[in-house]
Amino acid sequence: MRIPRHIGIIPDGNRRWALEKGMGKEAGYDKGISPGLDLYHICREMGIEEMTFYGFTVDNTKRPTVQREAFSKACVKAVQELSKEDAELLVLGKTASAMFPEVLIPYTSRCRFGAGGMKINFLVNYSWEWDLGLHDGVIGPALKTADVSRIDLVVRWGGRRRLSGFLPVQSVYSDMYVIDDYWPDFRSQHLYDAIAWYSRQEVTLGG
Repeated sequence: MRIPRHIGIIPDGNRRWALEKGMGKEAGYDKGISPGLDLYHICREMGIEEMTFYGFTVDNTKRPTVQREAFSKACVKAVQELSKEDAELLVLGKTASAMFPEVLIPYTSRCRFGAGGMKINFLVNYSWEWDLGLHDGVIGPALKTADVSRIDLVVRWGGRRRLSGFLPVQSVYSDMYVIDDYWPDFRSQHLYDAIAWYSRQEVTLGG
C-alpha cells in the first residue's frame, strides 16, 4: 500500500456516542483518549511520519461549561500521555485566550520525547482565523502553524463530511476519508480501510 507521509485526525462523535449510551454529552470526551493512543501506535508501526490531532477549536469553547471543561481536560490528558511515547510533540492554538489550558504552554515549542521520530501536532483552542493571523479581513504575514507540513490524508470519524476549519493551508490538497462510527468506537480496521482507500487515489496535486 502507498502510505501517507502525514495524516490528519478529526475525532468526532464523542457527544453523540455518550447520548446513545444514556450519559451526559460531556462523558464522551474522556473515552477518546485511549483510541488516540492506539491510533498513534498503529501509525508509527506503519511508518507514517507525521500526525495531526484536532483537539478542540475556539468555536467549541462556546459549548456549555461542563462540556468545555471535559474536552479541555481530555486534551490535556491526551497530550500528557503522548509525551510518554517516542515522538516530537507540538501543541498549537490560541494561547493568549483563557480557554487555552495553561498546563500545555510548555508543549507549544516542539518537544522531543523518548527516541523521537514521529512528529505529532495537537490542535488545542485552534481556529483558522488565528492560524492565518486574520484581522479586520486582512491575513497576517506568517502562518502560525508553519511547522506543520502538507497533509496527505484527513480521516474524520462520526460521519460528518466537512473539515470544520481544520488546517486550511496544509489540507488544501488532502484526500478525505470519512468513517461513520463515532470516535470512541475506534477500531484499527478503520485506519487500515482508510489507508487502503488512499492507496487507490490518484494524487496529482493539481498537475
